Amino acid sequence: MFKDIKLLGKESAVYGLSTVIARLLNFFLLPFYTHYLTTADYGIVAAVFSYIAFLNILYQYGMDQAYMRYSKENKKTFTSAFLMVFIVSLIFTLVLTGAPGFWADAAGIKFQNSALIKYGAIILFLDALSIVGFAELRMSHNAHYYAFIRVISIIINLSMNILLIAKFKFGVEGVFLANIISSSITLFFLIPLHLKRLKFEFDVTLAYKLLSFAIPLLPAGLGAMAVRVIDRPILLKFSGESAVGIYQANYKLGIFMMLFVSMFDQAWRPFFIERAHQEDAPKLFARVLTYFLFAGGWIFLAVSFFIEDIVKIRLAGASLIHSAYWDGLALVPIILGAYLFYGVYINFLAGIIIRKKTKWIMFAALIGAAANIFLNLKLIPLYGMYGAAWSVLFSYVLMAVILHEISRKVYPVKYEYKRIFGIFLILILFGGFGLSCVGTYKNIIIFKSLILLLYPATFWFSGFFYDSEKARIRMILKGKK
Repeated sequence: MFKDIKLLGKESAVYGLSTVIARLLNFFLLPFYTHYLTTADYGIVAAVFSYIAFLNILYQYGMDQAYMRYSKENKKTFTSAFLMVFIVSLIFTLVLTGAPGFWADAAGIKFQNSALIKYGAIILFLDALSIVGFAELRMSHNAHYYAFIRVISIIINLSMNILLIAKFKFGVEGVFLANIISSSITLFFLIPLHLKRLKFEFDVTLAYKLLSFAIPLLPAGLGAMAVRVIDRPILLKFSGESAVGIYQANYKLGIFMMLFVSMFDQAWRPFFIERAHQEDAPKLFARVLTYFLFAGGWIFLAVSFFIEDIVKIRLAGASLIHSAYWDGLALVPIILGAYLFYGVYINFLAGIIIRKKTKWIMFAALIGAAANIFLNLKLIPLYGMYGAAWSVLFSYVLMAVILHEISRKVYPVKYEYKRIFGIFLILILFGGFGLSCVGTYKNIIIFKSLILLLYPATFWFSGFFYDSEKARIRMILKGKK
């Protein structure tokens, strides 16, 4: 058993590290885009990629998860899953490329950008052909090769963006051509695996099993993705390309909280599954949420306080993002809050997954998506990009509340509400002071830095931590286990 748990922990670390590296590399494109693309051009890129993210769910329709579920039961599973993805993705691609002008108008990106529809369809097709191969790498415990392909793909994408846009002046089209090249390279690295596993023996009965498992995952996937990306097309319709470009650039500055939540998510799922049988598991899960919010709260304050200073630092004569995008910097604390509540939502997944009541995850995702769409339609015409940001924050809060209420019934956990309330109270007070302080630049920096130092000190001396926790923290600081 220990060997299995050790293997799981090792693979989780590899997957988690590759995810963090990939997202950091992707983040490096942000300053590049803001200096080489206008806000309107970047807005078009953001809108099209929001559609790509949404259509990915339809192209792949949960077949990677279905493959992992049945891969050990039948040697024909790889062939059946791959061919089903190939057929469905080919049909979708033909539909999109057959009338790109129509889809460009329908998407709100204008007829003259219809070539981007074709590029997007090719990206979707190539990525879909890779998902079963990636699922096989996970099932065969080939985590390092999985991570290698992911990281190499991002490096190639980053390099080709710089080459096509900065050197050859391809503009917006360069973004999509770079993605096509990186997706092609990804598929190329998976060809040996495909050649080894494909048997060209399609099993109809097995295909029905795969579909029966995969199709119910679609609503939850579409709902969750809608919360993440639906605001861009709506913002495009009401506020135009420039607003979407500014919104997208500042949304991406939430990467600091997003990485924290992503790393937690990678470790959290195997953590609670492994400990589900333990008698003290509910108490342990409650404590995890408290610590998660304590750490996430500090990140929220640190990034909110200093993101403007970080963005405006000039290196080699250029700032992190171009000054044309600075009007949206006030969005960043809202986006950080949204990611923080998404992390709370992930915490509440534990009991529902342990009790195998996953239909409620779909319910929460669909309600969150519906709320997000409704709020975007109501708030964006009134408040523009700020309406979009508040919509996503409220949607994640709503999804967390729904899962909390459901989890209380299927797997009761006595969360430490008093301590959680204390964290939010300190966040509101300290955040309010830090974001509203005035004075000279030097004094403001000093004041905000003091608040960050006072944050853990306040909890330490206020009785927030129990004596046993303080003793453990002292041991960790001294380098003892």
